[in-house]
Amino acid sequence: MKQLFDDLWQTKLEVPFGSVHSHAFLLRREEGNALIYNTGHVDELDHIDVLGGVDYQYLSHRHETGDSLRLIRERFGSKLCCHVEEKPVVLQSCEVDVAFSGKVVQHHGLEVFHTPGHTIGSVSFLYRSPYGRSYLFTGDTLFLSRTGWETLVFPSEGGSTEALLESLSTYRTLSPDVVLWSASSGGELSCVEPTDVEWRAIIDGVVEGLVRKSAEDVPIRSYV
Repeated sequence: MKQLFDDLWQTKLEVPFGSVHSHAFLLRREEGNALIYNTGHVDELDHIDVLGGVDYQYLSHRHETGDSLRLIRERFGSKLCCHVEEKPVVLQSCEVDVAFSGKVVQHHGLEVFHTPGHTIGSVSFLYRSPYGRSYLFTGDTLFLSRTGWETLVFPSEGGSTEALLESLSTYRTLSPDVVLWSASSGGELSCVEPTDVEWRAIIDGVVEGLVRKSAEDVPIRSYV
């Protein structure tokens, strides 16, 4: 585990397939420790145990499922959380305790935003740390790869460009101090700290690219 900030840790890099790189993040909170996304590194669970374990595990979407969900649940007695639209797929790996619905939900100190587009039930998490920073966990709705800021639409899983544009408009109303994604081709890089001006420019650039690619009927992938 690598400590990023006073209350936030990052798991070791995983390469689940191809050039995809992913991390999970542990938030230590008075409301109960939260594991954001998922990790398949069994040895990381020992480090998480030292940090107080996991009370809630939050998935941003269905692509974060796997056998490790059950291992984490059994070891820590944690509750698994995802969007109701992702629940049928997540249930193939592990029981779901909390299924979110609605545009914005408050859950034990997290703001849960329904941000479809990548998949139908993709969600993002905003946490305002008592240490002063706000963390935005974007899942695969928006991520930084080696070639720039990207997103990816899975129409077969309910994703759409129209929904993604609306989700990005939600992002533009936020002012995160730290942005942390689930997976990308960016290697060890897992988060950035944009200024408000930089954040709005990132969103505007991705939106512009989405609109252009959609008009050209090109598969949605990279924009900035």
